[in-house]
Amino acid sequence: QVQLVESGGGLVQAGDSLRLSCAASGRTFSAYAMGWFRQAPGKEREFVAAISRGSTTTYYADSVKGRFTISRDNAKTTVYLQMNSLKPEDEAVYYCAATLGYYSGGLYAKRELYNYWGQGTQVTVSS
Repeated sequence: QVQLVESGGGLVQAGDSLRLSCAASGRTFSAYAMGWFRQAPGKEREFVAAISRGSTTTYYADSVKGRFTISRDNAKTTVYLQMNSLKPEDEAVYYCAATLGYYSGGLYAKRELYNYWGQGTQVTVSS
C-alpha cells in the first residue's frame, strides 16, 4: 500500500496562487494514477484533477480548468496541484488519492475508484 501526506495549504486572498504537494511513501509511486479531491463544509467530496502514471494524461473538473494544474514527479514520489486565480468557492479541504486501477477518461473523477487517501490540507480563500 501507499501512504499519502498533503501539505501546502493555507490562507490566501482571492486571486492568489497556492501549490499543494502530496508526498507518497510505500509501494512504487509510479504504479498509481493520482488524483486531487476537495471537500467544503456541508458538501460532498468532489473531484478536482487527476494525472496518469507517466504524466501523459491529465483530467480536470470544469470548475478549475484553466486555473489549476496537476503534475507529478515520480522520482520524488510527489504529486502537485498548482492553484492560480483562487476564488472563495475553492475554499475546502484538499485530499490527494491514489488508484491502482486503469480507467478511461472521466472515470478518474469517481472517488470510489481510489484506493488510498491522504489526511487532507485546508485551503482558505478570503474575498
